[in-house]
Amino acid sequence: MNRQSIPTVDISGFLNGSAADKAQVAAAIATANESIGFFALTGHGVPDSAYKSAYDAAYRFFDLSFDEKDLVKRPSPEASRGYNAVGRESLAYSLDVSAPFDLKETFAIGPVDLPADPDYAGPKSYPHFVPNIWPERPEDLRTAWISYFRTMHRLADDIMRIFAVALDLPESWFADKTDKCISLLRAQNYPDQPTPPQPGQLRAGAHSDYGALTILRGDDSPGGLQVRTRDGDWIDAAIPPGGFMINIGDLMAQWTNDRWVSTLHRVVNPPVDRRLGSRRLSIAFFHQPNYDAVIECIPGCQPDGGAARYAPITSGDHKRMKFAKANNVKIEAIAS
Repeated sequence: MNRQSIPTVDISGFLNGSAADKAQVAAAIATANESIGFFALTGHGVPDSAYKSAYDAAYRFFDLSFDEKDLVKRPSPEASRGYNAVGRESLAYSLDVSAPFDLKETFAIGPVDLPADPDYAGPKSYPHFVPNIWPERPEDLRTAWISYFRTMHRLADDIMRIFAVALDLPESWFADKTDKCISLLRAQNYPDQPTPPQPGQLRAGAHSDYGALTILRGDDSPGGLQVRTRDGDWIDAAIPPGGFMINIGDLMAQWTNDRWVSTLHRVVNPPVDRRLGSRRLSIAFFHQPNYDAVIECIPGCQPDGGAARYAPITSGDHKRMKFAKANNVKIEAIAS
């Protein structure tokens, strides 16, 4: 039996090619999203220096003492900003699965360009546009991360255009649903493991992502990303040099009525004999539609005579619910 694998898609033909080139790229991505929900991305046009600047600053931030990092700790459980230490999150909880806390620490920011618009300030927008929190050191982190957030946002917009064509929609179909996005840029630092993990404890427990799509790049080190295939196998997800790993999230699966799959994935522990020297750092851009965008079955994804699998939900409500579960917080407490 052939093991399912993660395809690689070069999108340069869509960005710079003919109509036929665009159609070919869109078809390849449609196949990947229907079969496994993951694909490695090349030909994206993002300069390597953009990632390296953000990565290097994050690496130096995580090298700081706990006390200094915790000065910019997450301000509240529902506000994904700043630093979150090891022991404060279990992603398995987002699927209502009890598991020990994840063996990672994170630093996160949200949108960086907020115009003077009442949609960004009203009570319904909380906590999606709370201010970002910046550490004093490294001094270049803020500049590098603002630049990288903008770069990832542009790339996400490109991918969403490809998604639209892949779904036989106008290329701009998603534009007014993501122009005030509540996306998140987050670095995950997975430290060495000098002591054995608890039973069932992973660097990041099995979960699906919450939004439209995720753009990931990280170290190639022991104990990495794994994806669960439709056959139930866990396979390694290797990111090509200079490329990204892309996966769709829950909201894209709901938009497509499960034509495209939001796939379980996890970050495993390093082998026992390689626990030391196994530090891993990755940066993910979680592209989340506008907080008030209503996610419901899009045209062409509801079979004749069939029903939509999901009730409509706003992007903001869905994110808040999943985030509360991952941080083991009662939704009622967040709503209040």
